[in-house]
Amino acid sequence: MSAPVRIGGFAESEVVNVLNAACDHVGLDPADAVMLRGHTNAVYLLPAAGAVAKVARAGTPLTSVRRTVQLVRWLTAHGFPTVELLSVEQPVIADGHAVTFWHYLPQPGHPVPAAHLASPLRALHELPPPPFEVRPVDMVGAIARSIAETTALPQDELAFLKRRLSELEDARRQMRYVLAPGLLQGDPQHRNALHHQGAAVLCDWDTACFGQPELDLVTVEIHCRRFGYGSTHYQEFADRYGFDVTSWEGFPMLSGLRELRMITTNAKRASAGSPTFEEVRRRIQGLRSGHDELKWSIL
Repeated sequence: MSAPVRIGGFAESEVVNVLNAACDHVGLDPADAVMLRGHTNAVYLLPAAGAVAKVARAGTPLTSVRRTVQLVRWLTAHGFPTVELLSVEQPVIADGHAVTFWHYLPQPGHPVPAAHLASPLRALHELPPPPFEVRPVDMVGAIARSIAETTALPQDELAFLKRRLSELEDARRQMRYVLAPGLLQGDPQHRNALHHQGAAVLCDWDTACFGQPELDLVTVEIHCRRFGYGSTHYQEFADRYGFDVTSWEGFPMLSGLRELRMITTNAKRASAGSPTFEEVRRRIQGLRSGHDELKWSIL
């Protein structure tokens, strides 16, 4: 008997029930809903409503989703280029899960180029602090928690991840940043931005935090290098942003931490033998062999 389909931490039948209940609550038609993404959260296009529904994965704290709604509404009020929420009361709670509704922006068949991320990211980093609390960056803590929750990896690989984190944390304590701290998107990349009127708007604000902009810039560089976009993609981004994070002395440390976060976030969710599990192990072996240019598969 085949295993049940899992979407965004749900069984397929469960997420459809949650989606239908949430749509009914706000008066949107879920007919012919199409799943756009289903890894971390379940994201559905609602063609009849011209909207997108995002169903938070099981276990997502309601406070986290409310924080995202508050931030996006504040960004929209400031004219910031973000995908906008629908003007309904949000989030909607359906069967214990938080659901948010967004305007749908039709997209071409190619992702947003890295260069188009530069202007909105710089504008974000230069915004004044919001009049509400934004969680601070805690990458080391997040990595440590993910390692502790990982059960499928062999012990020697877990031990390597712990050593790697300790080494990078030691290096981080000695490092000085050069950019002023500000509001961060937290995971800026080609798939967390959308084409709109010849430019780009940012989306997926679940990882938003307050900290050093170098973290956002390192994330863009890693996605260009690891996922096949290439160095030209990144250089165009750096030129438009006005700062090349690879020239900063702290780049090896911060990129190492960011890559470790990307690995461990997936490791804690991976079951033995799954495609995600095999990709996580391949990434770990690349780190152990010093293969900084190893191309990663998208998870």
